[in-house]
Amino acid sequence: MWQEVSARLPVRDPRRGGRPLVYDQRLIIDTILYVLVAGCSWRMVPHDLAPWDAAYRWFRRWSVLGVWDQIHDALRDAVRAAEGRDRQPSAAVLDAQSAKSSCGGQQIGFDAGKKVRGRKRHLLVDTGGLLLACVVHSASIQDRAGAKLVLTGITARYPHIGLIWADGGYANVVDSSLIDWARSELGVTLQIVKRNDDVKGFQVLPRRWVVERTLGWLSRCRRLDRDYERLPSNSSAFIKIALIRLMAARLAGQQTRYHNIRAEAA
Repeated sequence: MWQEVSARLPVRDPRRGGRPLVYDQRLIIDTILYVLVAGCSWRMVPHDLAPWDAAYRWFRRWSVLGVWDQIHDALRDAVRAAEGRDRQPSAAVLDAQSAKSSCGGQQIGFDAGKKVRGRKRHLLVDTGGLLLACVVHSASIQDRAGAKLVLTGITARYPHIGLIWADGGYANVVDSSLIDWARSELGVTLQIVKRNDDVKGFQVLPRRWVVERTLGWLSRCRRLDRDYERLPSNSSAFIKIALIRLMAARLAGQQTRYHNIRAEAA
């Protein structure tokens, strides 16, 4: 699994000078993954890993430089290619998850529908559950407004996308503005998958279960069980790292401890 990640880490140019690395990159990655999966604070990492301040410094540096995004996108393309699928998806699934915030920070709000104070994770995934776009914003922003944050510019990155599935919270009989906006601004069909009101309790809905499974993958990492970050950018970075971990394991023919990542897509 490490080979899949290390091959995509930025290579340090010795001609530019500077101090040699004190801690190996693998030790830094292991420390970041420990914080992600265990859910502990940075200062509580074990002594046999890298010092917390060194690991956090690299975590923030790679976030600012877009390294996590580059590794994530490269692994996603590799996974899709390994499954015999086109690297460019033609359909996607949209959903949001409200996460409680355990402390203050930027963009903290109250979701009146879910009765949650914290942030929302807005995800757009392909039909296999792999992440295409992610925006973390205040929980007070409604789903329809948050969807525009996620979908803006999506066709420039994924020009083949023509269909997006979403749940009933994104449009209803009274308000179909998001559907009209997606059609006119993006040239994409937003199809609402509604639950059957006659069925009581839990029901598996076509296509919608794919993004729900992705949210389930994330919640298995204890750092993402709540939103412990003071910066939304840190929350987004941990989401990317969680999926990097899953995709690297899949490419290496392994399974992570908490996830069955070989579940077939619909």
